[in-house]
Amino acid sequence: MDLIHFKIVSALLIFVMTIVAGFVPFSKRLKSLQGHEFPIGEALACGVFLGAGLIHMLGDASQAFTSLGYHYPFAFLISGCCFLFLLLLEHIGTELNHHRQGNAPAIALLAVIMLSIHALLAGTALGLSRDLAGVFIILLAILAHKWAESFSLSVQINKTTLSIKSSLIIFFIFSIMTPLGIMLGSSIASMSSLHPLLEPIFSALAAGTFIYIGTLHGLSRSAMIQCCNLKHFSFLILGFVLMAVVAIWT
Repeated sequence: MDLIHFKIVSALLIFVMTIVAGFVPFSKRLKSLQGHEFPIGEALACGVFLGAGLIHMLGDASQAFTSLGYHYPFAFLISGCCFLFLLLLEHIGTELNHHRQGNAPAIALLAVIMLSIHALLAGTALGLSRDLAGVFIILLAILAHKWAESFSLSVQINKTTLSIKSSLIIFFIFSIMTPLGIMLGSSIASMSSLHPLLEPIFSALAAGTFIYIGTLHGLSRSAMIQCCNLKHFSFLILGFVLMAVVAIWT
């Protein structure tokens, strides 16, 4: 299977995974995550995202900017801005949750917006990848993370007072974001000779997204912050080491 076909299959797998994981809370009208969390898979995925962001995407973006004659650290600036923007959205969502009822539609809508942004950019990272090993590892991380993320978002939506029709529409929008990102990344990679700045810009954005997912996404629930579960943290390290090993061949 060549790289293009593998990316198409990846997009379909991610879409199906998102729909299946999100269907369970909708079918059972679940309004709590209690007993339905996936900490080990999330921790492993976080390590892979952190490694992919720091070792692969940020380095590639920085090197591309330099080769194009830009000696200011634009890759790090763009990545840092993306990281802080996503963290800001999460802080706003947490603040809303503290000061308003958990079933307020605004909280679910903000969660959809935030998760859709980094779902799109995660897909873009996969679409930009030029080697099968890198695509495969990122795909596994996205699938492991997407299952938990889709399930959690579906529970959050079901807690609100939104109608079932509105809930399904906003969940579907979230579901298509990563496949759209894969298409976007593949298109950018194919146009790199005509628009050379596009690829390093989106690689830097994806790096910021990956670093955010790997560190502070979920804030106090993050395996990077939660003290002191060494079992989960060891899986995060394993994911990071995995990306470091993959870097030998990519």
